[in-house]
Amino acid sequence: MPLQFTASPSSRIRKSSSTQSSRRASPFARQARVKPFSHQRGKAAEPPLSSAWNDKEKDQEGCFHGDSLPDTGPSAYIADTTVVSSVIQAIQYVRNTMFSDLPETRAGMNSTRIAEVLNFRRSLPPIVSVAHVHMLLNAPTKVEREIVELVDAAVVRRLFIPGRGNAAAGLGDCVILVEDWEDMVRNSASLEDSVKDKFLRSLRTNTKTTAVPTGFFSVDESSALVRAGFLVSSSSLIKQSPITSSIPSIQSGEYTPTNRGQSGTTANTHPARDGTMLLSVPNLGPYLRLLGAARSQILNLLKKSSHGEAPLSLIRDRWDGAVESMDSQFQLAKRARGENFGVLPGRTKKWKELYGMNFRWALEEALGAGLIELFNTGSVGPGVRQV
Repeated sequence: MPLQFTASPSSRIRKSSSTQSSRRASPFARQARVKPFSHQRGKAAEPPLSSAWNDKEKDQEGCFHGDSLPDTGPSAYIADTTVVSSVIQAIQYVRNTMFSDLPETRAGMNSTRIAEVLNFRRSLPPIVSVAHVHMLLNAPTKVEREIVELVDAAVVRRLFIPGRGNAAAGLGDCVILVEDWEDMVRNSASLEDSVKDKFLRSLRTNTKTTAVPTGFFSVDESSALVRAGFLVSSSSLIKQSPITSSIPSIQSGEYTPTNRGQSGTTANTHPARDGTMLLSVPNLGPYLRLLGAARSQILNLLKKSSHGEAPLSLIRDRWDGAVESMDSQFQLAKRARGENFGVLPGRTKKWKELYGMNFRWALEEALGAGLIELFNTGSVGPGVRQV
């Protein structure tokens, strides 16, 4: 009998067709098999910092679904958190709160940059804008009366810088304590003692004007005072319209004409021959440019928000630039793991261009100039709005 007719083929074990059909009928038969924990190695589990930062801004600014912030009336935030009762106190307060302290660790600035920041701060004159004083005291008539009394008593001198605007938004109306001005003169290394004494006498007399009588200083004395920054010739002032924003770079320490229709002064070797001499202070130009840059930065931060308004806390965070902080355990843990959180202070505009200017100081300046206003939101704290 042939082998194909034996019982050997029928003895093989075959899988039933019902098993195969049941597998095809399984609802998971078409799903791709994936090994557990098959995430790509090296891929961060957390969103990037920029994404997290944008989400934070959206949470604060979009809490009202894109509508403008609710306005429940003017905010007294500045008045409630600032205690000054006189012009003298206001001047001292403004001078002492202009800059933030240098970061202690991981500043992102080398020793050269730190020295530049400190030297620039020390070089600024001890002057204060009148708009800032008015904002702190919030009593226009009383403040003007007190300033007049202090000027008559030779305690305070008022400086009007032509071409910088005389209104509140202008940068040309400033006050300075006479004793601070005298200290600057005494510490000047480029002036002889006889010239210093003569200039100090001029500060105590004729206090209602910044003009120096013709012939009060000789040509040589006037030239020395101009080079030191304590006098300027009226003919060297370029009168332009008041400015409220778009201030250029403040790196230069000289009085130089600027673009965008701004004004400056240039030292003249023989100023007495050109006309009336006006009192001045050294490095007045860099101070005014820094002041204008601070106001402009506040407005630029507000322009990033819809309706030109945002919670005060959000504007403060934008000003600081989401810098690293050691205030929370979460951030301490990330630092211990070697993970980055935020940016270094030295890489933010606050430190790169504004030399660490305090946010509150810049906010008060913009408020005094009438460029912005504070209002109560009733839910997210004070709000800031561009006027």
